[in-house]
Amino acid sequence: MALVVICGQPCSGKSKAALCLAESLKESEVKYQVRIIDEASFHLDRNESYANMPSEKNLRGVLRSEVDRSVAKDNIIIVDSLNSIKGYRYELWCLARAAGIRYCVVYCDVEENNCRKWNEERREKGEASYNDTIFDDLVRRFERPDSRNRWDAPLFELWPHRDGIDKSSAAILDAVSYLTKKVDSKTRDVKILQPTIATQTSRFSDANSLYELDKATQEVTNTIAEAQSQALGGPLVGISVGKDLPTINISRPVGLPELRRMRRTFIKLTGQTSLSGPPPPSDADSAKRMFIDYLNRELGTS
Repeated sequence: MALVVICGQPCSGKSKAALCLAESLKESEVKYQVRIIDEASFHLDRNESYANMPSEKNLRGVLRSEVDRSVAKDNIIIVDSLNSIKGYRYELWCLARAAGIRYCVVYCDVEENNCRKWNEERREKGEASYNDTIFDDLVRRFERPDSRNRWDAPLFELWPHRDGIDKSSAAILDAVSYLTKKVDSKTRDVKILQPTIATQTSRFSDANSLYELDKATQEVTNTIAEAQSQALGGPLVGISVGKDLPTINISRPVGLPELRRMRRTFIKLTGQTSLSGPPPPSDADSAKRMFIDYLNRELGTS
């Protein structure tokens, strides 16, 4: 039903804001399933996760994948992380648009020196904190949200150091109102994102179909590569992939790189077709049959 992105500098009160928002939503008149997705959900250490670019990229990928699996029209997902890169917030916005749900950003606006002080206090208490090098790097690279950007709007701002954070905070109440307000033909202040052809979750994105298609085409590719390694050159006719499946007839030797390119092209074409045509195969044999027919047309003997 909605995706909420919590944004802010390290140690700016984001997790407390996420908890207050979640509690307020659960207490609202309109009952929704509310879930917080954060690093702690996956037992990810914050210093290890932000130690270098590959680790940080992996962290964002883990969170984004979980959001992609979780967004639906019957729940509210809160992403409690730095979400400091505007390009990453745009990716999350795209997930919300593909799901056809509401979206907003809650920003904890805290001065750097206060964030640094809170980080040091957490370290002294033995709580989760950032080491100084990582903290400085994250502060330097932070990209402040701007409500003029569609992926940062609507933007609800909190000032934790000045006002504190609780369920009665103005930004929390405004966010709850926005996320739970009933929408009708006269509603103008609530925007429900609409999927486009580029972001729409097609039938091809079904996990089982994608898995079967990927696995089946890989098996066919491996069979061809193995048959060619045992041949002395020339056309290969009658390569069998399985019972009740057509044979593969190749008019010339085909290198593994070319096979891989053709496999990627076939998967892409199948996905594009599924947007407006029949769904892709959901079982291995159907996927193999389609891929074999494609290869025979492209590489078959005359």
